[in-house]
Amino acid sequence: MSERNAWSGSGGTWSSGMVTASGVPPLAPDPPAPPEAPRPDGPERRRRQLRIFSGIAAGILAAGLTVLLIVILGGESNPFSDEAAGPADLRPPLAQACPAPTGSPSGAPTPRPSTAAPATGERTTDTEAGISYRRYGAPWQVWDTVWKAGALEVPYRVGQHFVTEVYSGGEYHASILSGAVPAADNDAVSLDLECVGRQVAADVRAEYYPQPNTMEPLRDEVTTLGGLPAWVSEFRLRFEANGLTATEELSAVAVIDVGKPTAAILYVSIPGTHKQFDYVVEEVLSSVRPL
Repeated sequence: MSERNAWSGSGGTWSSGMVTASGVPPLAPDPPAPPEAPRPDGPERRRRQLRIFSGIAAGILAAGLTVLLIVILGGESNPFSDEAAGPADLRPPLAQACPAPTGSPSGAPTPRPSTAAPATGERTTDTEAGISYRRYGAPWQVWDTVWKAGALEVPYRVGQHFVTEVYSGGEYHASILSGAVPAADNDAVSLDLECVGRQVAADVRAEYYPQPNTMEPLRDEVTTLGGLPAWVSEFRLRFEANGLTATEELSAVAVIDVGKPTAAILYVSIPGTHKQFDYVVEEVLSSVRPL
């Protein structure tokens, strides 16, 4: 209904009142409110919760997969990436640490000094290393095994030794051993002797002897052995180990350039309990000759 002015009586006066407009049906009353839906029981509630949790888990999984795809497709391992990953460095550890000198063209042998005097007496010959050196009688014995020593895993296959003592850690030896270790790229035969020599000498001290130890340097230089360029490190180490009588050792490491990608390594060690053999260090080094 609406409020309107109505005409009343013969005097023609207006009076205010509530009337129903002609031809307009009365408004229907508001419909009753629908009955309240029954609350779900326990099983139904759990099913709804599971559906909700499943939706959340699916969203998390989708987000995780998206991040994973971004990482894979955007990373260096993506074969479809615009930028190809650089090749892996497959060079030997010494070749990586000590690149060939830039002054020597790849593939050109290092110039050799004048030929050394011919070797005399009994010889130990290491064909793989490319050198020979003096051989001694008893108590020295032929080395008949392969010892891959240190982090550089120099494979000592040839030489002589004798056991100086047996202790809780095993056998202790005096040694004259040689081996060949890759030290240059496959297409290069020039070595950075100083770099390779220092790397090998550091590996000997760190990996061959009890730790900690102290070192007394005696010789550390580029020189020639038997007419071949070489780096020689000579030192005395002092150390302690449970049950070991020896507390020091005279040692020498020679890295010899034999004109191949592999360097010849000569390692000599005389425990302090057998100092009467200290002379062997200098004698063996001076006896080196190329094959």
